[in-house]
Amino acid sequence: MSEPLTILPTAPGTAAPVLPSIIQATLAVLLFSMSDVLAKQLRVSLPAVEIAWLRYVTFVGFAVVLAARGRFAALWPKRPRLQVLRGVMLLGSAVFFITGLSRLQIAEASAISFVSPAFITALSIPFLGEVVGIRRWAAVLAGLAGVLIVIRPGSGALQSAAIYPVLSAMCWAITIIVTRRMGTLDRTETTLFWSALVGLLLLTVLLPFDFMPLTLGQVGMGALIGLAASTGQYLLILAYRRTAASLLAPFSYAQLLSSTLLGYVVFGAVPDGMTFLGAGIIVASGLYTVHRERIRARAQLEAAKHP
Repeated sequence: MSEPLTILPTAPGTAAPVLPSIIQATLAVLLFSMSDVLAKQLRVSLPAVEIAWLRYVTFVGFAVVLAARGRFAALWPKRPRLQVLRGVMLLGSAVFFITGLSRLQIAEASAISFVSPAFITALSIPFLGEVVGIRRWAAVLAGLAGVLIVIRPGSGALQSAAIYPVLSAMCWAITIIVTRRMGTLDRTETTLFWSALVGLLLLTVLLPFDFMPLTLGQVGMGALIGLAASTGQYLLILAYRRTAASLLAPFSYAQLLSSTLLGYVVFGAVPDGMTFLGAGIIVASGLYTVHRERIRARAQLEAAKHP
């Protein structure tokens, strides 16, 4: 699924070389696009819940391997309820996105899902107590306008199918808000482990209600989906540890390009001009939001230095 860089805690800017982080972030979004392509292919023969279950089996294994590098005893979270909520929302984001892939081009679904920064901005007011000025609200409205251009209300099938990436973006935004509420109370490994475990448990409960017998090829493809998505997440963690989010965020939009290219190569799908226009507006609004976040963070730092 489309996964903007805001999923991870922001690291302060450092004097460390930024090229390795940029490469890691770019490879991550390429892996996310590959995961989306595989999920779209598998969606032809399997329900979305079953595809997500295959992905989460790999995700849990990946999280356990990371946790084994540290202390398993430290995996119990400081705020379990928030970790569970984060896991549920992250799962919802994945399932909704995979569901939409059955009726949307990958480029269309990815473009719509990148409206999540607008939802994050709106939700940060009641849940994080942030103050949002007129400029950030303008960016939010521009992003939503871009989504409407991609969806084109009244265009039938596209309009109805577009609700899935929109819901995916909303779940993703809640995931980010919960992550910010938790702050640095838990280690990254702890958060990844709980997100994977909560998702797998819920999917295992739902699986019998929407299950189809699996072939060996489908199991292998599901494992590749999980491996690509999990490796992408890990690369983002590495990138964020060394480089500020304001620098890395623009590279997350490379996923729109990689998704478009892979969609063309694998499915022969070419987005029309309106999709490109809407995607451009969404990207511009997201980048402006990142710019305003950087200005606000700088102002808060200066205020802390000179109280």
